Amino acid sequence: MGSPRNIIQRYHLGPFLGLLIIIVALTFLSDRFFTTSNLLNVARQVSINTLLGVGMTFVILTGGIDLSVGSILALAGALGAGFLGQGNTTLMVVLYACLIGLLAGTVNGTIVAYGRVAPFIATLATMTLFRGATLIYTEGRPVRAVAEGFNELGGGYLGAIPTPVIITSVIVLLAWFVLTQMTPGRRIFALGGNEEAAILSGIRTNHYKIMVYSISGLLAGLAGVILSSRLLSAQPTAGIGYELDAIAAVVIGGTSLTGGQGGVIGTLIGALIIGVIDNGLNLLNVSSFYQQAVKGLIILVAVLLDRRNAVGR
Repeated sequence: MGSPRNIIQRYHLGPFLGLLIIIVALTFLSDRFFTTSNLLNVARQVSINTLLGVGMTFVILTGGIDLSVGSILALAGALGAGFLGQGNTTLMVVLYACLIGLLAGTVNGTIVAYGRVAPFIATLATMTLFRGATLIYTEGRPVRAVAEGFNELGGGYLGAIPTPVIITSVIVLLAWFVLTQMTPGRRIFALGGNEEAAILSGIRTNHYKIMVYSISGLLAGLAGVILSSRLLSAQPTAGIGYELDAIAAVVIGGTSLTGGQGGVIGTLIGALIIGVIDNGLNLLNVSSFYQQAVKGLIILVAVLLDRRNAVGR
C-alpha cells in the first residue's frame, strides 16, 4: 500500500476529491445548495456538457480536438425542430438529429484523417461552416419545437430523475464500456499514445480517427435535440462556447490533451465540477464576470497539471 498521494495518483482520484471539497464548501456557504431540487437541477444542467464531453473524450484520447461540437449541436437542434414541425414522432426526430450530428462528425474525421489537416484548424473551419448553415436554415430566428411527447425528452422526468440525466448516464456507461472493455477502445488509446506504433501494429488509424469524430458529432446531435426539447425551441445561436466547456470537462477530469490517457468517468466528474461551481456561484450571487474568471482559473490549473504529468511520463 503506498502513500495517500500515490493512491490518489494511481487511481486518478484527484478530480473526485476536488468535487467533494467543492460540494462540502458550497453546502456550508449556501443553505439552498444541498437540496434535492437544486442537485437535480444541477444534474439536468450538466447533462448537455457531459454528452459533449464524452464525445470530446474520444477525440482527445486520439490526440485530436473538436471545436465544432457547439455548432453541430445548433445545426442538429434546428434541423430536428424543423423535422418535428413536419409532424414526425419524437423517436424519428431524435434519430434524425443524431444522423445530422453523425454526418457532420464524419466530415470532420475525414478532413483530419485523409485531408491531413490539423484537428484544431479542421474543426475551427467546420465550426464556422456548420454555424453558417444553421443561420441560413433558420434565417436567424428560433425554430419552434413544441409537440406532444417531444418536450418530455429534455424537460420531463422518469420517476424522480430528469430524463436528460438518465439518457446521459446510459451514454456514459456505454462509452466507458467501449473504451475499457472492447478492442476499439484499446486501439483508440493506442492511437493517442503513439500513432506510429499504432500504424506498425496494424491499426487502421484513419478509420479510428473518423470514428471518434463521428461519435463526437453524434453526441452533439443528441445534445442538440435534448436542448431544443428543454427550451421548446431551437436557437440559431445555441451552443456558442459549449466546445470550451466540453474541453474543460475533459481536461479537468484528467484526460491528457496529448492523448492516450484518461476516460469518460473523469469527464463526468469534470462536467460536474463545472456545473456545481456555476450553480454555487449563482446561489452566492457572484457576478457572471467573476464566474468566468473562476472557471478560467480552474481550467488553467488543470492544463498546467496535465502538462506537468505529460513531462513526467
